[in-house]
Amino acid sequence: MNAHVFTIANQLTLLRMLLIPAFVILTLYGEFGWALAVFVMAGVTDLLDGVAARAAGQQSQLGAWLDPAADKLLLVTTFIVLTLPNIGLVNRIPLWLTILIISRDVGIVLTAAIVTLAIGPRSFKPSPLGKAATAIFIVACVVVMLFNYLGYQSRWVDAAIWTTAAITVASGVDYVWRIAKIINR
Repeated sequence: MNAHVFTIANQLTLLRMLLIPAFVILTLYGEFGWALAVFVMAGVTDLLDGVAARAAGQQSQLGAWLDPAADKLLLVTTFIVLTLPNIGLVNRIPLWLTILIISRDVGIVLTAAIVTLAIGPRSFKPSPLGKAATAIFIVACVVVMLFNYLGYQSRWVDAAIWTTAAITVASGVDYVWRIAKIINR
């Protein structure tokens, strides 16, 4: 494999993807503390891959595609697993919220693809609101997992759910507004 492809940053991203099945299995088997630890470890790899790529000057085309794909895969999987009924979760993410988040992401990807096909390649950089949404999604997942590990319901979970819903809608509207500006140029 080419050294420019198999960089430290890309290896960390691949590790994050490999941690996803471990997270799912641990959650399904009720090992909520270990599942939380694996999720946090995956989050740390997300921080480190960007730092490694910039520090070593090894930013790659593959990494630019792989990193956000790994992020989406981790978060979508986590939201789905934390929504599942009958797996012993004291705190679950409501189905409507998981559907809202996935619908937003699918809408963004489809719209970007349609715009690219219709008017040619455009740059779709993440917006500050989109980055904030990702951070809030991560915090919400950690809060839900933490209180599942502790074994009791908490108002922090409710706050995380409603904050996540608000940022999902706000960032979705922001992306629609940004794409409309791209189309009108």
